[in-house]
Amino acid sequence: MDFYTQISNNKKMTYVLFLMFFLLIGFLSFIFSFVLDIYYGSGFILFFSIFGVLTILFSVVSYYNSDKIVTSITGAKEASREEFKQLYNIVEELCLASGLPMPKIFVINDIAINAFATGRDPNHAVVCFTMGCLQKLNREQLQGVAAHELSHIKNYDVRTMTLATVLVGITVLLSDLLLRMFIFGSIRNNSNSKDNNGLIVVIAIVVSIVLALITPIVARMITFAISRKREFVADASAVEMTRNPHGLASALELISKDSSKLISANKATAHLYISNPLKGQKIFLSNLFSTHPPIEERINALKGIKN
Repeated sequence: MDFYTQISNNKKMTYVLFLMFFLLIGFLSFIFSFVLDIYYGSGFILFFSIFGVLTILFSVVSYYNSDKIVTSITGAKEASREEFKQLYNIVEELCLASGLPMPKIFVINDIAINAFATGRDPNHAVVCFTMGCLQKLNREQLQGVAAHELSHIKNYDVRTMTLATVLVGITVLLSDLLLRMFIFGSIRNNSNSKDNNGLIVVIAIVVSIVLALITPIVARMITFAISRKREFVADASAVEMTRNPHGLASALELISKDSSKLISANKATAHLYISNPLKGQKIFLSNLFSTHPPIEERINALKGIKN
């Protein structure tokens, strides 16, 4: 399979995963509205009006400030051209070759080999590299990593993952409100209720509790699946940009052997990096909850791409 086909197939799968995400939120919202009516009578419309406004505000803030939020969380600092001349030259060459505007370049003072991209679009993008990435990779390998991150920007992956993060936040918020309602609320005797069947109420409550517990987990699984698909697309796009699959493949081999842990990494930003920064952590059902596909699979895919 050539990388053009790989890009097309992975983008189609991403659309399917997002559809699953929206269906999940819609189903949880339906159950939530039903339970709200049991608890508070006719508070359904008021709640969803407030929730809709909060969701829009949360999404807008996240969308327009994603680069600032991420660089702040990771402790990244903007790199000066004088100190990181080679890095600037590599990124500028790739931007000229691909027609991308020059992004801001940030550096994390950490010996682990890793990098990420963030921002809402190519005109408001940031690429960030760890010091380990700059010190341990040669120019060809660093070019491969930079091309991978620029591909995330070119393919609007950073926007996609920001949206996915917002959707996870919404599901977690809904689930948390639902659980709090059960813990602190009490079922009111609503004489206007259309259905006073106690068994139906009990079943609805049980189903809602189960959904409130498992929905955030399922939402994160979908996010991780989106992230894994995007990594294959970015690898293929990087080869299209550099015409050199060996550079990125050899960089990934070094990253896989690097045992250094990225101190500033956390679960909220792990999906942004070129490789999972949470090394050494044992994850239950790792294939489902991993933010990245196995590096071996990515290397084999790159080696299968003809120059």
